[in-house]
Amino acid sequence: MQTDRIRNALLLLLVLVSGLWLLAEPHLPQPLTWFSFRAVFVQYSGALAIGAMSVAMLLALRPRRVEPHLDGLDKMYRLHKWLGITALSTSVLHWWFAKGTKWMVGWGWLERPVRGPRPAGAQRGYIEAVLGSQRGLAETVGEWVFYAAAILMILALIKRFPYHLFAKTHKWLAAAYLALVFHSVVLVKFAYWGQPVGWLLAVLMAGGTVAAVLVLAGRVGARRKVRGTVVETQRYPGVDSLETVIALSPGWSGHAAGQFAFVTVDPKEGAHPYTIASAWDPQTPRLSFVTKALGDHTRALPELLRPGLEVTVEGPYGRFDFEDGRERQIWVGAGIGITPFIARMQQLARTGSALAGRGLQVDLFHSTAQRDEAALARLKREAAEAGIRLHVLVDAEDGRLDGERIRRLVPDWAQASLWFCGPSGFGRALHADFVAQGLPRRAFHQELFQMR
Repeated sequence: MQTDRIRNALLLLLVLVSGLWLLAEPHLPQPLTWFSFRAVFVQYSGALAIGAMSVAMLLALRPRRVEPHLDGLDKMYRLHKWLGITALSTSVLHWWFAKGTKWMVGWGWLERPVRGPRPAGAQRGYIEAVLGSQRGLAETVGEWVFYAAAILMILALIKRFPYHLFAKTHKWLAAAYLALVFHSVVLVKFAYWGQPVGWLLAVLMAGGTVAAVLVLAGRVGARRKVRGTVVETQRYPGVDSLETVIALSPGWSGHAAGQFAFVTVDPKEGAHPYTIASAWDPQTPRLSFVTKALGDHTRALPELLRPGLEVTVEGPYGRFDFEDGRERQIWVGAGIGITPFIARMQQLARTGSALAGRGLQVDLFHSTAQRDEAALARLKREAAEAGIRLHVLVDAEDGRLDGERIRRLVPDWAQASLWFCGPSGFGRALHADFVAQGLPRRAFHQELFQMR
C-alpha cells in the first residue's frame, strides 16, 4: 500500500538526522549523569524536532515534483501530519529536559553540578560569540513559541476544529516556525555547524524558512491557480449532494481522471480540496465537482454556488490516476468516493474503443447508504458508455460491501488491481482483507483524501 512510502520517508528522515548526530556525538558522556545526558539529549531532540518541522514546512508548499515519489499530494499531506506529530512529541521531550530539569532543581529533586568557566569571548570566534550573546533571548523565544506552537498543532489534529480556523493555524505555525529557526540557530551546539549534521540542519532550515515566508505571503500554489466561474449546479437530494460545473479561465494545464483540485469559494473560508468528477476536454475547459453535505461549509455550498459566482481553482494534484499497467481492475467507490470513477468513466467513453483495444476489464462497486434515482441513472448510463460493469449496493437493501462479496462477483480478482476511494476505515479493512487473501500490497490503491 502507498502508505509504505510515507512511512519509509519519515523513517529515513529520523534515521538520517539520528545517524549524522551520532557521528557528531559518538560516545556517551562520562561520567553519565542526569545533567550530562540532558546536555546531549536536548541537542538530539532539538535536531529531530526542527528537522521534522522543516520538512513539514516544505511539504506545505504542495510541491508537485515530490508527488511522484510519495504517490500524490494526499500521501504527502499524511506525511505532513506525521511529521507534525513527530515534531510535537520530540519538542515536548526537548522542552521537558530543558525546562523540567530547572524545575526539579528548584523542587530539590536534583542538585545542579558546579558549572565550569565558560570560554571567554576572545577564545571564541566572532560568529560563535555573537550567537552566544543571543542565548538568553533564544531560550525565552523558544519556550514561549513552543507553548503557542504546541497548542496550534493539537488544534490542527482535532477534526472537529473548524476548517477555516484550521487553515489559519497553519499560517500562524509558519510564523512560529521562523521563531524556532532563530532558537535553533543560536542554541545548536556550535561544533555541529562544521559537521554533516549541521550541514543537513542548515539546508532544512533554509528551505523551511523560504517555505514559511511563502506560506505567510499567501503564495502556496500561486502558479497553479486559475479563475473560474460557476455555470451550472445540480442537486441530488436523495444523497444530499451537489454537482457544480465551473468554466475555467485560460491557464489550466489539464488533468487526469482521479486527480483533485483546491477550490476557493470564500477567501475567508480558504481553499477546500475536491476530487474532479469530469474528464478533461481542452475544447470545453470546464470542471465538475460533486460535493456531499458533510460539514458546515459543504452544507452551505448549494446557497453559495450560484451561476455567475467567481471562484479560484488550484491544481491539479494527486496520483490516483488508474495507470498501473494492469488489464484487470476493480474499482470501489464508497459514498462520495465515487467521484474519481465518474471522471475516469467519462475519459474512457471519449476514447471510443480504448477499452477493447487495451483488453481492459473493469468492475465498479458503488456502495451507498442513501439512494437518489437521478444520480444512479446517470451512473448507470456513464458506466454503460465506458464499458464498465457496474455493481450498486444500497446498504439497507443489499447489505454492506466487503471483500468476500467482491471476490465472489469477480472470480479473477487475483489478477486485478483494486482502486478504492471512500471512508478510510473501510479502505483499511478492504486492504487488510485482500492482502490476507493474497493480493499484492502494491496492487491496492487508496486515495487518502484527508487533508488534516
